[in-house]
Amino acid sequence: MEIKNIESKWQKKWEESKLFEVEKNEKPKFYVLEMFPYPSGSGLHVGHAFNYTIGDTIARFKLMNGFNVLHPMGYDSFGLPAENAAIKEGTHPDKYTQKSIKNFILQQKRLGLTFDWSRMVITSTPEFYKWDQWIFCEMYKKGLAYRKKSPINWCPKCNTVLANEQVQNGKCWRHEDTSVEIKHLTQWYFKTTQYAEELNNQEKIQEWPELVKKLQKNWIGKSYGSEVVFKINDEDWKVFTTRPDTLMGVTFLVISAQHTRLMDLVTKENKDKVEKFVQKLTSVSEEEIDQLEKEGIFTGSYAVHPITGEQVPVFAGNFVLADYGCGMVMAVPAHDQRDFEFAKKYNIPMKVVITANGKQNIEEPKMAYTDAGVLVNSGKFDGLDNIKAKEEITKELEKINKGNKTVNFKLRDWLISRQRYWGTPIPIIYCERCGEVLDENLPITLPMDVKFGEGNPLTTSESFVNVKCPKCNSDAKRETDTMDTFVNSSWYNLRYADANNSNEIFDKDKVNYWNPIDLYIGGKEHACMHLIYVRFYTKFLRDLGLLNFDEPAIKMFNQGMIQGADGNKMSKSKGNTVDVTEIIDRCGSDALRMYLVSVAGPESDFNWNDRGLDSIAKFLNKVQDYFEKVKVGNSQAKKDHKVHSTLKDVTVLIEKMRFNLAIIKLRELFDYFGEEESKENLEIFVKMLSPFCPHLAEEFWEKLGNKEFVSNASWPKVIESKINSEFDFEDKYVASIKSDIESVKNLVKIEKITSLKLIIAHKWKYDLYSMLKESLAEVSNPAEIIPRIMNSELKQYGQEIMKIVPKIVKTKTVPDFVSRDKEENILKQLNLDCKVEIIFAEDSQEAKAKNAMPGKPSILIK
Repeated sequence: MEIKNIESKWQKKWEESKLFEVEKNEKPKFYVLEMFPYPSGSGLHVGHAFNYTIGDTIARFKLMNGFNVLHPMGYDSFGLPAENAAIKEGTHPDKYTQKSIKNFILQQKRLGLTFDWSRMVITSTPEFYKWDQWIFCEMYKKGLAYRKKSPINWCPKCNTVLANEQVQNGKCWRHEDTSVEIKHLTQWYFKTTQYAEELNNQEKIQEWPELVKKLQKNWIGKSYGSEVVFKINDEDWKVFTTRPDTLMGVTFLVISAQHTRLMDLVTKENKDKVEKFVQKLTSVSEEEIDQLEKEGIFTGSYAVHPITGEQVPVFAGNFVLADYGCGMVMAVPAHDQRDFEFAKKYNIPMKVVITANGKQNIEEPKMAYTDAGVLVNSGKFDGLDNIKAKEEITKELEKINKGNKTVNFKLRDWLISRQRYWGTPIPIIYCERCGEVLDENLPITLPMDVKFGEGNPLTTSESFVNVKCPKCNSDAKRETDTMDTFVNSSWYNLRYADANNSNEIFDKDKVNYWNPIDLYIGGKEHACMHLIYVRFYTKFLRDLGLLNFDEPAIKMFNQGMIQGADGNKMSKSKGNTVDVTEIIDRCGSDALRMYLVSVAGPESDFNWNDRGLDSIAKFLNKVQDYFEKVKVGNSQAKKDHKVHSTLKDVTVLIEKMRFNLAIIKLRELFDYFGEEESKENLEIFVKMLSPFCPHLAEEFWEKLGNKEFVSNASWPKVIESKINSEFDFEDKYVASIKSDIESVKNLVKIEKITSLKLIIAHKWKYDLYSMLKESLAEVSNPAEIIPRIMNSELKQYGQEIMKIVPKIVKTKTVPDFVSRDKEENILKQLNLDCKVEIIFAEDSQEAKAKNAMPGKPSILIK
């Protein structure tokens, strides 16, 4: 039967039997999840196939090992790309999305995945986003959803807010020709900072990749320092610093040029200059800001130093984040390189307050001194080492009510407002009498009577915008911003536990049975957005009493990236993309699946290679032909050993996700099979093949006379008594002998060997190897081994022993060997195309006889 027919046959049988639909039961549960895809119109790409194959391999393995496996799928279907694509095609985003999802499902089903389709979630359906809105309402009630005016990145072409990560070199990530603008808008935020301390604690995500944990630590950015109060225009302004020891060296302050209250500090004569400066700004992204040339402008205002009472100028700068700390920093140019360069540029004085030895240096510094040292020019704090000074100066600030010790985080609250149509509507109504009012009549659905093309389409729907106030029933306006689509992906993993529940977000018993996720698979690029947001949501829903766990996933796995055959990132413009449907049509999905996990470890990047795929396809064709012809016979000890030793290795390798190494073992085992094999060994092979090539495994399983699905069969048990290491030695020994014969043949330049003499080592050498093995196991000090041997019956061979023993003692490893009789029997079974004579060294007059060693006979050829 053609591979295409085999695959469609078993896909149909799995679906009809509802094999992968699961419910809570008494088995141990295992929840494996790949990050759900955005269903683009272009369909499944090979990166998707790779991701799902990794998860499916583990899902099938766990299913066969007696676990109750949840492996669901859904679609992250909201977002600007769908809206723009729909506009381009002249259709509605909903129709475009539904069409894309149907195509995705068809392609995913062809991969033979163990998805429980009865639990599918689609984030753009009211059945799903109703609960986005419900969570918003709960956050609003707890003070975690709020509005504030702040500087944001604005793309004039997208007509919407951009996240910091979507600004690249001052341009929109979607429109490389469009400069990003800075706007001050009133936007909706989620208070992620409420959980900053807990998000920074990684105790319960120890099985997450180190890179992800490191990136999250940096993103959250916990730092210890002091809050210092400077008075500006008779008003207190707080400044956070990690270096209170340098407070006496402050010569200017810098307020963020994006600060909402910047103009409060700008004097009339400086207003025009400051406004022009602000207009040049192109991003509020920290990463973008760090790459900018540091620039600033004097505001005209001065701050009063909290201890000295000196007046220091206040500058507006492009390098200070508006929402980090207080949006203002104290500048100490003598002890901070950034401040040093800024002071040099704008001719601002510097004051050295720390030196290496506590002695004053009257020369102007040539660069900032940032090492540890002793305070100078710091009044009563002179002579203190700078670490001690941090504590003492902070105490002084607390004493005079001008500061305190504090902890700060780089993590900022999550801006969720988007001025687009295709997203979750925010459940807020604005009433002139009542102000902001929650609309808890959910779901608030997206209207169909909107116009696309300019600005936010929701503002064009009168039926959506104009509503009655839920409190006083007077005329009111609905919020027209939609939520960031990361909102949808921050809790979707929980909805899978109870996907069809229309009465509540999910049943608590069900969600706490399946969660947390046991294995979550996705790209490392999500470390600082999705993977922080999903942790935040988990903790919030836990605090609502809905969850009994703290983190969304026990283990996180980052898969590698598949690049084009040319080594570049796959893209249509480069012509190096791979068509998944075409590959399945040509080679079958089992070949694709096995290829994807056989090239390298699944965490590694690799280049696509058609020859590698073809090699796998040929191997599977060979296996298919074999199962058409193989005769079922009796078991043999050597075959049983090979099967069970392979089973032992493959079991461990799959568990550790070393799929490529497991496949090598499987291929080696297949090469070992003969025309006749026992049914038990054939079945074990098929079961081991099943996680990688499920369709063919089902076909072979059926041919062996089995009625049930191999997908649901029990993983075979390793029978240790059938594993005999001597068989491994025999295989290695035969391969080594054949390799040595070939080497000698090439060395003496003989085209064809007519006769061959194999000389087995002297008996005393076998006795020596046995004694060495025994001694290494018994003696703690290797130096005792040689005297022990020299006091034995072997001492007569002392000169030759000293050529052999020291090296073995040094490495503490005796080469593999068997008894001399066993070695002779193995050599007698060599299948060579020439006459073979086997003799013992004692019976040989050949000079080479003395070179023979246990497991390494001397070879003479003619």
